[in-house]
Amino acid sequence: MKKLFSLLSIVGIIAISNCTRVPENHDPILGIWSKTESSTLEGKGTNTTREEWIFNDVYLGRYQTYSNSKLTFYTDFKWSEENGTYTIIYGDPQVKDITVSLEKAKKPEILTLDNGSVFATRE
Repeated sequence: MKKLFSLLSIVGIIAISNCTRVPENHDPILGIWSKTESSTLEGKGTNTTREEWIFNDVYLGRYQTYSNSKLTFYTDFKWSEENGTYTIIYGDPQVKDITVSLEKAKKPEILTLDNGSVFATRE
């Protein structure tokens, strides 16, 4: 009797594990996007600020800010897509949530704000 229950338990575990597959996400926004700005400070040289957004396939991501190649800030975010418009919701209240659109026709691909200005560029 114990062998029967053991066999049924193993079959049940295999059946359940095969039914819980996560669908693959092939959204074109997946990957790394960035924006780099440089400014010259009087007597102190050039300061380079780089922002980076990493979009993954489970509708989550990481936002990072670098100053002169040194990590200065990071937070996680959630993202969603509706009719070609992407909404980014940050996990930190210091960063304002944003809505962007993907421009695939341009090389390199860019994310634009509602007013058409460039938000980030694909790496």
